[in-house]
Amino acid sequence: MSDVESERGAQAPAVLKAVRILDLLAVSPGRARSLSDIARDLGIAKSSTSNLCASLEEGGLIRRTETGYLLGRRVVELGSAYLAGFDQIREFYRYCEESPVLSGQLVQIAMLDGARVLYLAVHEGRERFPLSASVGDRYPASATAVGTALLAQLDAREIRALYKDPAQIVSLTNRSTADLSALERKLDLARERGYAVDDGEVHLSVLGIAVVVPSTRVGVPSFAVGASIVHQGAEADEAEKDIVLGALRDAARELTRPVLAG
Repeated sequence: MSDVESERGAQAPAVLKAVRILDLLAVSPGRARSLSDIARDLGIAKSSTSNLCASLEEGGLIRRTETGYLLGRRVVELGSAYLAGFDQIREFYRYCEESPVLSGQLVQIAMLDGARVLYLAVHEGRERFPLSASVGDRYPASATAVGTALLAQLDAREIRALYKDPAQIVSLTNRSTADLSALERKLDLARERGYAVDDGEVHLSVLGIAVVVPSTRVGVPSFAVGASIVHQGAEADEAEKDIVLGALRDAARELTRPVLAG
């Protein structure tokens, strides 16, 4: 499945070593670890450890005290952002299970990751289709309803910068968006409608629709929630689309966190 990425990423040794330092400090909260202790416990040269700690300290992930290093406040901020997202994903599953409409649909929630969308959760209320996304999959944003909904939140300058390399627009079927001009027209239509459509762009027999779950908190990304409907004929498709779209809009309102004052 060459056009669909389930990326695990190339391992970067320095990043992995930095993660090991954070893990070491996390298992002994409140107890500072000296540079020599960290280097010895992790089997890393002291000079390399010093460079890594300096970078982590600059990023606010650790802080230096008179006796050594402790975790920094940036770790708390990142953890809070993760937990906020986790709560929203958990709420997504709950809502889909309880919804009379969405409980019987294939529903996904995704976030924008460059020119791709990263799928964070999938409710399987009906049988999966070929090329259906799984959690952790990355699909071309230009071809998917969830990707189109999220791209429509960007302005023209951001879209052109994102797709300055034409290879970023990936076609999965002969109905997929093929170039920047076609993508811009599709985004304009999504903005006008207030929802996005993928009509056979990922699978020829599937109609995808999606709406945005806008972020109301700094540092927390917007999501898109979408459903995949099997083509059954124009009239039936339109009727089901309207019903599912209404349920998706209800879900988006439910999943949108209120802005807290103060």
